[in-house]
Amino acid sequence: MAMKTRDDSNASNQGEGRKKNTFIVKIEYCQHETWQGQVIWAEEEKTQRFRSALELIKLMDEAMAAGAEVQVQDDIAKTS
Repeated sequence: MAMKTRDDSNASNQGEGRKKNTFIVKIEYCQHETWQGQVIWAEEEKTQRFRSALELIKLMDEAMAAGAEVQVQDDIAKTS
């Protein structure tokens, strides 16, 4: 029976081969007991507005699961 080394277990826990993503979250308001603002997906240079903390989590989860196939609106360009 083979034993896992410490390095083997660390690699499997960290999801070896998975792409890391960086999200910048800007909280603009706190209304109705939740956050509103925008999230920036740094690697893809995409911005999306969110209306609740749950929506923020869903956006980040979709980005992690689907890669670049997430529907994103560039709200900053619309206001310029």
